[in-house]
Amino acid sequence: AECYADVIVIRHPQEGAARLAAGAARVPVINAGDGANQHPTQTLLDLHTIRKNFGRTSGLKIALAGDLKYGRTVHSLFQALLKFQGNEFVLVSPPTLKLPEYLLAEARSKNVRVEESTDLKGALQTCDIVYMTRIQRERFPDVLEYEKVKDTFVIDAAMLDGAPERLKILHPLPRVNEIAPDVDATAYAGYFPQVYNGMIMRQAILLRLLGVDV
Repeated sequence: AECYADVIVIRHPQEGAARLAAGAARVPVINAGDGANQHPTQTLLDLHTIRKNFGRTSGLKIALAGDLKYGRTVHSLFQALLKFQGNEFVLVSPPTLKLPEYLLAEARSKNVRVEESTDLKGALQTCDIVYMTRIQRERFPDVLEYEKVKDTFVIDAAMLDGAPERLKILHPLPRVNEIAPDVDATAYAGYFPQVYNGMIMRQAILLRLLGVDV
């Protein structure tokens, strides 16, 4: 593939696939998502979105909600936000979809405050950001386990009654039913500008790797 392109962008269902490709290729390799592991370009656009909304990426209370076990976007974002001072986290998920232990251990090593919860409405009332994710059927080895948890957490406009004005709801998209359409028109919906920021960020990454100065 490197004979046909100046940059390789790879999305693959196997964890570590992008790293393996980068070790063999002579051109830059961008990880566009490797299984349930990481999604670094999504994290860059998420950090950009957070900074645009709050003017900072530190000193924030952030809820990560939904599939925290298999959700590669939250794995990358959580690790990135640990690098900034004063952030605290609420991890909202079903018991079977909790954030992996190695990520929790990393937070503990940095003395970062992390609370595990099943109270999505409470997170909407107390956090600066609620980062919602879908329950991904393709990640489950057993479809019955997916059916048990697929509708566990859903945000609708009624749940936002009394939420702080500063709250922003983010989502890596696509969504299934975890954010009701009636949330889209509220001031809390930050996921559509987030998508636009993704286009800009990925253009910037490609230009940087190609050595284009703008």
